[in-house]
Amino acid sequence: MSWKGALNKRLLRATGYELRRRRSAAPQRARRRVGGAVAQPGDRLLEAPAFVLCTVRSGSTLLRMLLDSHSRIHSPPELHLRDLGVAVRTDYATRSLAEVGLDEEQLRFLLWDRLLHRELATTGKPLLVNKTPNDVYIADDIMRCWPDARFIFLLRHPGAIARSRQATRPQDPPERNARTVLRYGEALERARSTYPGVTVRYEDVTADPRTETQRICEFLGVPWEEGMLDYGRFDHGRLRPGLGDWKDKIKSGAVQEAEPPPADADVHPLLQPLSVAWGYAPAPAAARTP
Repeated sequence: MSWKGALNKRLLRATGYELRRRRSAAPQRARRRVGGAVAQPGDRLLEAPAFVLCTVRSGSTLLRMLLDSHSRIHSPPELHLRDLGVAVRTDYATRSLAEVGLDEEQLRFLLWDRLLHRELATTGKPLLVNKTPNDVYIADDIMRCWPDARFIFLLRHPGAIARSRQATRPQDPPERNARTVLRYGEALERARSTYPGVTVRYEDVTADPRTETQRICEFLGVPWEEGMLDYGRFDHGRLRPGLGDWKDKIKSGAVQEAEPPPADADVHPLLQPLSVAWGYAPAPAAARTP
């Protein structure tokens, strides 16, 4: 018997106690929080993604192609994250996910992150800028998924948006067309008033693409490149409905100045407050500060 064993035997006989090595506690898996939900280290593969928040028919496809022409920026066709979800169908699955720190929302965020990261990885570029007009309805979800996300707010004259959309959907009555544009516009304005970002106007992008893309590059933290302006030299994927604009103007490969906006009297009454809020029309006389 070793001296340690002999000492322990005497201690046990005298006091009823013996010395034992304390077992170390099992290591706990580290967890971190993203927004209000629990996320595990490694859940987010995408770092600091940027999102163009905009309405339909606002010139976002042109902006996407200008940005996608940068050697460090990938801006894919519309991916419609809002329409991608997951379903946890049983209580067993719910409890199992909870045991590993996931719920249905976090599972959906894993899907979003993996999709965008997969898309970025195919290009070898380090920065992703996503643009889908209906992203404007999920700005809060985007920030919960990626707390380091950045927003580019793209504005266009509401009357010009309605005119452009009416031309692509002539079957819609003017009021329905205006209500659709208003719904997008109000969601965009809520996001602009809630989150930081950079605001650009379609009219400015078409009139001076150099200055506006320089502003966006500065916001994204990448050096500006002259080749961005010649977006027609690069492959930006297929142009078809559901993926973005598909008209002849965007297919030309050259930035063309925006058409003049409609006269104030020709803007649908539903859209006039939005025109004022975005600085495209003066406030009504009764609303002006004396």
